[in-house]
Amino acid sequence: MMMGSRLSPLTEEPIINELEESSSTSSSSKKAQTWRNWLKSLLFSKKHSHLKILLSVLACPLFPVSLHDSNININQPSFSQQVSSSAEYIIQHFTAATACRKLEGTVKNMYATGKVTMGMVDELGSAGGAAAVAHKGCFVMWQMVPDKWLIELVVGGHKVVAGSDGNLAWRHTPWLGAHAAKGGVRPLRRTFQGLDPLAVSSVFSQAQYVGEKRMMGVDCFVLKLSADQTDLVDRSDNTAEMIKHVMFGYFSQRSGLLVYLEDSYLTRIQSPGAYPTYWETSMGTKIDDYRAVEEGVMISHSGHSTVIITRFGDNPKAVTRMEEAWVIDDLAFNVAGLSIDCFIPPEEVQKEYPEESLVWRSPLHL
Repeated sequence: MMMGSRLSPLTEEPIINELEESSSTSSSSKKAQTWRNWLKSLLFSKKHSHLKILLSVLACPLFPVSLHDSNININQPSFSQQVSSSAEYIIQHFTAATACRKLEGTVKNMYATGKVTMGMVDELGSAGGAAAVAHKGCFVMWQMVPDKWLIELVVGGHKVVAGSDGNLAWRHTPWLGAHAAKGGVRPLRRTFQGLDPLAVSSVFSQAQYVGEKRMMGVDCFVLKLSADQTDLVDRSDNTAEMIKHVMFGYFSQRSGLLVYLEDSYLTRIQSPGAYPTYWETSMGTKIDDYRAVEEGVMISHSGHSTVIITRFGDNPKAVTRMEEAWVIDDLAFNVAGLSIDCFIPPEEVQKEYPEESLVWRSPLHL
């Protein structure tokens, strides 16, 4: 997307900008052609662009729902919680297991650093299921509870930065520049991978209880969250339609801890005169190594994610897989000197989205 035109939406769908051959007056058909070129390269290219794909998918995916509808007091269950005693019990068990209530009203911000290893498997069933190339890197993340966050992640010489000021979420990559999120502002998925138990308690307090399942040898209760139709429409455009985005949280029946996150989203892509193709992206994350930090709060310090992207359409089904492992090196609450100025979006994003166009958003619409 040329920087003179409207910023393309931030999306978890992997996007690689190969527009050197495109003109500055790209039409929607050329955008669709770019999508087709990217989709083709995803499955058949063996070039270094794999690292860009990995970072587009794994670096800073967003949670499927906003926190603004879930920002409730976990000590005073809402009506929706009261009519779902099973879900209420699961959340109460989780808050007790993590001791996260100690953070309420006392923690204003959070800081975390860690290391990541990413890799891509071109097709399922490859030898050992191991990634062909492992890319190592690190990240640093800041969060001002509950609606402002910033992450910087560097892997293989490429740096991805993403953030939210509470009104607008955005991402910056070397190959795409700065891009604003389309639709409602949502939290960073990494914070729900065991780093922010208060956010987990808040957002899953309104989830739907869908039963029990054994996951990785652990008996779990399962809670489900879904993006509503309005959000899906807001996140779509004339080249890609978001059809669904759902999240499942697996809470250990024994320990009460969140041990696995699983989400999937389905996107429909169609160019003029061509059959539509459907891309389903599924991400499963094992959350591990809970340790007590300040005030005895339990925080996960390692984990592993697997992403499977499946293409359906006029051609035979194609599948690719990518993986990430991470560890947390350092974590602290109430970092001195961290202010709201640290979360201001890049200047080019602000120009495309002036302040007056954002006043309708709730301050809690993360």
